[in-house]
Amino acid sequence: MRFRANGRTAPGYLNTGAGSGPGLVIIQEWWGLVDHIKQLADRFAAEGFITLAPDLYDGKATKSPDEAAKLAMALRIEDAAKDIKGAAEHLLGLPSVEPKKIATVGFCMGGQLALFTAQSFPGAISAAVDFYGASHPKAPLLPNVLQVPVLAHFGRRDRSIKESDARALVEQYHAAGKSFEAHFYDAGHAFFNDTRPEAFDEPSADLAWQRTLTFLRSHLQ
Repeated sequence: MRFRANGRTAPGYLNTGAGSGPGLVIIQEWWGLVDHIKQLADRFAAEGFITLAPDLYDGKATKSPDEAAKLAMALRIEDAAKDIKGAAEHLLGLPSVEPKKIATVGFCMGGQLALFTAQSFPGAISAAVDFYGASHPKAPLLPNVLQVPVLAHFGRRDRSIKESDARALVEQYHAAGKSFEAHFYDAGHAFFNDTRPEAFDEPSADLAWQRTLTFLRSHLQ
């Protein structure tokens, strides 16, 4: 499907679920809008959310880390944030989205974009969930600017985002008086991605899933 965003129509994957509920914008990893992200949109929809995963690479996807890194660094962050905002606004316009509240939920690169977009557009986004994303240099995170509650999941053995750096970031949000709930797991990067057996950690993923549902249901009612 396509939705209005940033003066044009943008592509995405929509699951309107079986009834009504709050909305979630599901934000891709650096691989692109791959089947795993669509499956997560479906999984959240089965829990009563209306979900939309924008395709930030406009049809491009890869399994190559080198190509993924190139796509991520070539991404225009401000435009991506506007696409995510457009996805949130599209959800808000759907009759089935009730109450009219939207959260961003992102993974890896998308985790930081979930935070960055919630920081940038609090009028459209009511909460954010960040799965191990905090290292993209073009999406600055500004604790003093944040106005919405955040849940963050980090791996203690993540080589992309060191635990010490993640804890320092969390402390910045707490020092700024923000609602920033963070959890650390005995796992590495991408521990939630069950399509990558070398990274997936089932106990950590299950706990993070339950915490995410609890957080979303608490803040989107």
